[in-house]
Amino acid sequence: MSFADAIAGTLVEVDDGQLVHGTVVKIDRDEVLLDIGYKSEGVILARELSIRNDVNPHDIVKLGEKIEALVLTKEDKEGRLLLSKKRAQYERAWGNIEKLKEADGMVEGLVIEVVKGGLIVDIGLRGFLPASLVELRRVRDLQPYVGKMVQAKIIELDKNRNNVVLSRRAYLEETQKEARDEFLTNLKPGEIRSGVVSSVVSFGAFVDLGGMDGLIHVSELSWKHVDHPGAVVAVGDPVTVQVLDVDFDRERISLSLKATQQDPWQTFANSHEVGQLVYGRITKLVPFGAFAQVGEGIEGLVHISEMSAHHVDSPEQVVTPGEELWVKIIDLDLARRRISLSIKQAAEGGELAEEYRQHFEMDEHGNWAAGTDDVERESAWAEYYQEGGTAVEGAATEAAEEPAVEAEAEVAAEAEAEVVAEAGEEAATE
Repeated sequence: MSFADAIAGTLVEVDDGQLVHGTVVKIDRDEVLLDIGYKSEGVILARELSIRNDVNPHDIVKLGEKIEALVLTKEDKEGRLLLSKKRAQYERAWGNIEKLKEADGMVEGLVIEVVKGGLIVDIGLRGFLPASLVELRRVRDLQPYVGKMVQAKIIELDKNRNNVVLSRRAYLEETQKEARDEFLTNLKPGEIRSGVVSSVVSFGAFVDLGGMDGLIHVSELSWKHVDHPGAVVAVGDPVTVQVLDVDFDRERISLSLKATQQDPWQTFANSHEVGQLVYGRITKLVPFGAFAQVGEGIEGLVHISEMSAHHVDSPEQVVTPGEELWVKIIDLDLARRRISLSIKQAAEGGELAEEYRQHFEMDEHGNWAAGTDDVERESAWAEYYQEGGTAVEGAATEAAEEPAVEAEAEVAAEAEAEVVAEAGEEAATE
């Protein structure tokens, strides 16, 4: 046997796609040389060292370290043996991951990157963890997770597309099920709980109750109309809520913020009676009448039949949005949260509501005895607002005018003197 034959007998045989083992003999900025016992060292380009992007080869391997690699090509156009460490790792990882998926197991890996829509987790290959599945509730800022080890379930696996989708939420739900069940069991409808707003969405706000999140629907945020939940609460706000419902099967908690606050309708009903005069501001005109705000968050309906002693074809003949005037309470239905008001009857006078009495001259029956001239009335209203009167939000000093109903009614004086009394029933159903 010749010396050349002896040397050839010690060399390993390699094929494309073969997994080989070797020792790191050189580390450069853009490549690593690996001795696998072949006639020449194998070359691992920097991009083939790790599934992470833009890595420093010195951070991945060390001189003398024994590693596994996959043969990409026995000889490229420059005569080099090209190897890949990350693809060897990838092949090994797929086998393990497929077994874990079949066994419904859990994987663990380091979060290495934030990408559009989620995180990349190093599980031997690039596993994608969607933002919506990072925690039990959606996380806005994913950057703090980079560099942290996470555990997750495999929910989708497709080797042909090199696609692995993970869910940390599924892992958390599984491992925390016993704690969640106990939390839900101890949570009773009607209870008052403290929490912190964890998320604000278009339909409401989620609140962390210290074990699980509950939802405050937009309709339960305030007694007033809410255009968007963000106008009432913000992420991080501490809140006190009432538990409305606990759904054990769906593990959902319904909460109410407004239930822990004073009901303005109840407050109004406690301090006002049918037959009293209150000051209101017209907020909206409808074909059958007009709505008037008579308190913070309180609106009542002036039916068209109660606008004037004369026939009225349309509300615009008598009032305009933003106009302020006296109205009389003719019905107060707390259960249905409806108040019926009358401009026509307010013009006839009557008892003032309690909040106005100390500011205006009254007779022995509590009825308003209007001043003899505009100066006296202006003075009374100025005193009322100076002392903090807030019966109607946005009321101005010019509201000192006596009920302008009679003057407004004259606009429609030429119309038929006909009152649609039966329309009052229609108003109650609107």
